[in-house]
Amino acid sequence: MSLIEVKDLKIGYEGHIVLDKVNFNIEDGEFAIVVGSNGAGKTTLIKALLGLVKPVSGSINFNGLKQEFIGYMPQETKVDSNFPASVFEIVLSGTLNKTLFYTKKEKKLALDNLKLLGISNLKDKSFQELSGGQRQKVLLARSLCSTEKLLILDEPSNNLDRESKKDLYEIIQELNKKHNITIIMITHDLDHGNLIGNKIISVTDGTVISESTDDFVRRVHHE
Repeated sequence: MSLIEVKDLKIGYEGHIVLDKVNFNIEDGEFAIVVGSNGAGKTTLIKALLGLVKPVSGSINFNGLKQEFIGYMPQETKVDSNFPASVFEIVLSGTLNKTLFYTKKEKKLALDNLKLLGISNLKDKSFQELSGGQRQKVLLARSLCSTEKLLILDEPSNNLDRESKKDLYEIIQELNKKHNITIIMITHDLDHGNLIGNKIISVTDGTVISESTDDFVRRVHHE
């Protein structure tokens, strides 16, 4: 079943059209990678999916999933690393789309997601004390507190060394395969090792092509 259906979508700002005639589906449980050069429209597309940009025309149908219950992990560089909060406080804040007050239920969810990502030992540490890889896991745990269905990840491996990237990607793949969380992940790196999903959404020159990862790799290699 399609979790997301995008039909004839047109997106723009102040009369300038960024993307036009966008059509693709994301099936429940899929792992889609969004690729494209800087300025191609990847971020605009994601903002539309998150409800932050209103389409000029066309539609985005989530088949019952509310946009406010999408888990979103921004780029680490967009998060203030000097923010004076503990890891637990940051992860717990991911539940604010569900409630205005933290109860035992929300606190347990935050603790469960810290455990799921193997970072329970960081619970009381300050976010600013963490390494890049640890910060990404904390932000991923926070986004998991927002959803049980769909995660959108914006360049999650930015500024990570090879081992930290490998570790993070293994966790993301496990969330997709073992916990049936649908993943949409933006990346600018077309190295085959980063194309860990089963579908590629390629954003180029105002258009979008949706295809299997194998077809994308064959097409790019041929070109």
